[in-house]
Amino acid sequence: MVNVKRSLPPIPLFSESVKCGFPSPAADYREEGLDFNELLVRNRSATYCLRVSGQSMEGKGIFPGDILVVDRSLTPRSGDVIVAAVDGNFTVKTLIRTDRGEVVLRAAHADYEDIEFRGEEEFFCFGVVTFCIKPFRGRWAGPEGAGER
Repeated sequence: MVNVKRSLPPIPLFSESVKCGFPSPAADYREEGLDFNELLVRNRSATYCLRVSGQSMEGKGIFPGDILVVDRSLTPRSGDVIVAAVDGNFTVKTLIRTDRGEVVLRAAHADYEDIEFRGEEEFFCFGVVTFCIKPFRGRWAGPEGAGER
C-alpha cells in the first residue's frame, strides 16, 4: 500500500498551459499549488495504488514499473481500464461489454488474447484505473523502485 502524506507543501502549478507543438512565451506567474492527493484521489477510502508488471497494456501507455491509481468506488463502464480478479489472479485490462451481454477483458497488446465471460463464468472488479503515473528520467524512489528508465 502506498502511504501518501499531506505534510508536504503543494507543488507549484503554473497557470499557463504548455504547448506540445510550437513554443509559446513563458508566463512569469503561477496559480495556487498542486496537491497530488487532490488531483489523483476522488474518494480516499476507496483509492489504492498498484505497481504494474507485465506488458499486456502497453498499447494503452501502461508499462512495467508504472503506478496505477485505482478507485473502487466507481462503477466500471465499457471502455474503462480495470483491475480484475480472474481465476484467483489479478490483471489489468480494458472492460468491454458486448451487445449480447457478454463481458470481455481486453489486453492492449497483440500477444495477449481476450478473456471472455459468457453467462456462468465470473470475474471480480477491484476498481477502475483513474491515473497512470510514470517516470521519464531516473529511478522511482523507495525500496521497491522499478529501476532506471
